[in-house]
Amino acid sequence: MSADADYVVPAEVTSPVPPKTPGGGFGKWMLQHRVSTPGPEADEAHKPQAWWKVMCLTGVDYFSSLAYIPAIAALAAGAISPLATLLIVALTLFGMLPAYRRVAKESPHGQGSVAMLEKLLPFWRGKLLVLALLGFVATAWIVTITMSASDASVHLVENPAFPSFLHGHEVLITVVLLLILGAVFLLGFSEAVAVAIPLVALFLLVNAIVVVVGMVDVFGSSDALARWTDALTAGGLDFSGLVWPAIAAFPLLALGLSGFETGVSMMPLVAARGETAKERLASRITNSKKLLTSAALIMSCYLIATSFITTILIPAKEFQPGGAANGRAMAYLAHHELGSGFGTVYDISTILILWFAGASAMAGLINIVPRYLPAYGMAPEWSRAVRPVVLVYTGITLVITIAFDADPNKQAGAYATGVLAMMVSAAFAVAVSALRQGQRRAALGFSVVTLVLGYAIVANIVEHPDGIAISAGFIAGIVVISLISRVSRTTELRAEKIEFDDTARRFVTDSISHDSRLTLIANKRQAGDKAEYDEKESEQRDMNPVPGAADVLFLEIEISDPSEFSGALRVRGIEVDGHRILRAESPAVPNALAAILLALRDSTGMRPHCHFEWTEGSPLFHMFRYLVLGQGDTPPVVREIIRKVEPDPKQRPGIHVG
Repeated sequence: MSADADYVVPAEVTSPVPPKTPGGGFGKWMLQHRVSTPGPEADEAHKPQAWWKVMCLTGVDYFSSLAYIPAIAALAAGAISPLATLLIVALTLFGMLPAYRRVAKESPHGQGSVAMLEKLLPFWRGKLLVLALLGFVATAWIVTITMSASDASVHLVENPAFPSFLHGHEVLITVVLLLILGAVFLLGFSEAVAVAIPLVALFLLVNAIVVVVGMVDVFGSSDALARWTDALTAGGLDFSGLVWPAIAAFPLLALGLSGFETGVSMMPLVAARGETAKERLASRITNSKKLLTSAALIMSCYLIATSFITTILIPAKEFQPGGAANGRAMAYLAHHELGSGFGTVYDISTILILWFAGASAMAGLINIVPRYLPAYGMAPEWSRAVRPVVLVYTGITLVITIAFDADPNKQAGAYATGVLAMMVSAAFAVAVSALRQGQRRAALGFSVVTLVLGYAIVANIVEHPDGIAISAGFIAGIVVISLISRVSRTTELRAEKIEFDDTARRFVTDSISHDSRLTLIANKRQAGDKAEYDEKESEQRDMNPVPGAADVLFLEIEISDPSEFSGALRVRGIEVDGHRILRAESPAVPNALAAILLALRDSTGMRPHCHFEWTEGSPLFHMFRYLVLGQGDTPPVVREIIRKVEPDPKQRPGIHVG
């Protein structure tokens, strides 16, 4: 193998970028922190945090549901609420926890179950599936932000110490809370984690105190247990009479499962140890499993305990709309069992964690959505930057809050639909993965979980059809914005770098040495034999014309996956009966040709000249083929891409069409 000095083209050329208007200090600050492309090397760009700290960030959403889940369970299932809660705990520990531990292993860079499902369908079908799933993800997490902030406002105005003149201004209060949340994320992830840790610690502590006092009250009074057992057996209920109401209440209680997908999406933030990238990745997976397991165990214990004491100690009428425990059962007990002083402390901790519960969802949105849309060309590159997307998401949450009057009940249907859709997709993804790996028992178990969650989402859609309508709106919005962005970015180079193998480098070096010029003929390979290249060269020398003495190289692009957008171009040198070909694979032919021509210009210091022939057919039809299939009437698109990158006509590679 020859030394690099023997070639005029280096092994790797960075793709040129179009000229940009210099940004000011504010613009640089806005684009300072970016979400990296998935990969072991990309994870190093994040500031690592101990797994338990990241658990607190995911836990502000997961654990904060203790503020409303016991009340929802009691309202939906009555005296059977603890049994319905046991179903959720069983699904959590024996269904969703194993599923998401598997997701963490198979999608360790924060893409979650969406990435696993993307692999099931090729080309555009896989991309459209991802867009639909991202619509449900956006529904769940954006409504998590708005509903949690709205619920915080409810707890705020329900506290006796709250100023009466602000009653009726829940929308304004919620808007202020959302603006403060957005401001925290403009500062950065580390600041968000620092805020989450004390909020989670305080909330779990005050709930533990209420649980202990409640348990003492329950078991210290035979009357309380007697009233509950009487309610269970009222009307002569048999086993089915106990189980079916619990199953009917199950879809509403599934809201407490929202923390799993968020936890996986934030895996790149989890600190890891190891000398090599492989060791660090294994460590990150292990630590992420600790995060998921610890969160699930903590939440399961609290769910069982809080459901038990609230059902027994709180009169049933108080759970009804307008009742003192409606939507705030644990807060009711805090005031009732420990007095207004402690009750106010409980309310403050609840308000703070509900307000910051949106931080978990915001972190999930920031980490997962930019990993897909910009890579598909379906969002501008600035959407990889954290701060601009925080502003976008905050703006959307403000619109939703105003549209729903900051009423948590109006948003519950959309929230449940989004959460359950994520759970179904995760369970289905791991079921398929287990089946493909020959693990039939695991596949069967995850299939059962998928069916259970499928029942829950269907029941929720029947009960709250507005939820699927809102989710459909998010999906439609993402698809429309993605398509507009894809069209607007079609004339970008797309290639991040161009790599030449030694044979390709030798071909270019020899061609330039022959007559001090670089002449190429673009060819769409058919048979790929000597006759094809003989005929192509003869035609081009006649029609363009190619200079008679010019030494020519053929340049061919083979379509890989046209639904992809960008990546590295690898140019291989191939010889067919004396004809030398530079061949590469790319999602789009014109963009790859332009990138290679500019790379040759930059590395050799001379303008390459590339010769084409016109393509017959309707320009509109060819434009459609280019957008969808990555090929069409190539010459004018190649010239336009080069024109956008190189403003000086004298420095542009020559494009000749005959």
